[in-house]
Amino acid sequence: MRVVMMGTGTFAQPTFESLLARPGLVAALITQPDRATGAQRSSTRMAGPGMKELAIAAGIPVHQPESINHADGVALLRALSPDLLVVAAYGQILSREVLAVPRLGGINVHASLLPKYRGAAPVAWAIYHGETRTGVTIIRMSVGLDAGDILAQECLDILPDETAGELETRLAPLGARLAMDVADRLQLGPVIGSPQDKSLVTKAPKLKKEDGLLNWSNSAEQVCRQIRAMQPWPTAYSYLHHVGKPPIRIMVSRAAVVSDEHAGADHPLHGTVVVQSPSRLIVAAPRCEYVQIVELQPAGKRRMSAEEFIRGRGVVTGDRFGDEAV
Repeated sequence: MRVVMMGTGTFAQPTFESLLARPGLVAALITQPDRATGAQRSSTRMAGPGMKELAIAAGIPVHQPESINHADGVALLRALSPDLLVVAAYGQILSREVLAVPRLGGINVHASLLPKYRGAAPVAWAIYHGETRTGVTIIRMSVGLDAGDILAQECLDILPDETAGELETRLAPLGARLAMDVADRLQLGPVIGSPQDKSLVTKAPKLKKEDGLLNWSNSAEQVCRQIRAMQPWPTAYSYLHHVGKPPIRIMVSRAAVVSDEHAGADHPLHGTVVVQSPSRLIVAAPRCEYVQIVELQPAGKRRMSAEEFIRGRGVVTGDRFGDEAV
């Protein structure tokens, strides 16, 4: 069997490595064109060292078309004569013409329990929406977005403090194992999949920088979920307003819900800083809830602990986090 791997970045790497472990199986790698450092990142999938270097080290041909769906991309794929496409976080929706090239079609490694979270950022949106379980689904590729029949699926628990990047790192090897299992079954003969239940479909659109802006009118739990979901990109952020000074853009990378020990007769307006000690940065949320910011990064500065930030900035009770114009 001749396999063409299509993928980019860290999530796809374990699947590619598993394919490479079988000599003669991989005919070529198709991956995204090289980008400037930091450009067009939407998840850990675009931050790997990765796929191209793995292929070169293994002596596998590498192709980087701007669009695999253009006529020259389809011609390239036909020239490779694959039996099967194995796709993981490739970053392009494949056309009917592309999917018609391989004898056995294509399979996609998707980091959610489909039909939930179809789209480019399933891990981030699962955390954002408070899911306690997620997983990996292998689907037979179709022209619809992540809409193909389910060929394999396995779930795992989302850990309480896990970021999107950390969870994706755990999902990647699970996806590799399931993809190899399905490829082996396809080599032996037809594999019957299960149609997705359309009534259960939810979307997981590509993340934008604006998705990281914290809404302090949300519950403390939702604020902390958003912070976890936006790591490593685009990173949650807010603006710190200090009386008499311009607002400071603050990226927040770690936070936790804390108890109502700060509650008094008058609960502070959400987003208001409550400083219990020089080592803790506590922010009010609605309904007598509080968020402790643990790790942050002021714009133009390095990442630091809240304690270090407080020492350097003189944060006081009554300062406020919110939108830039608050």
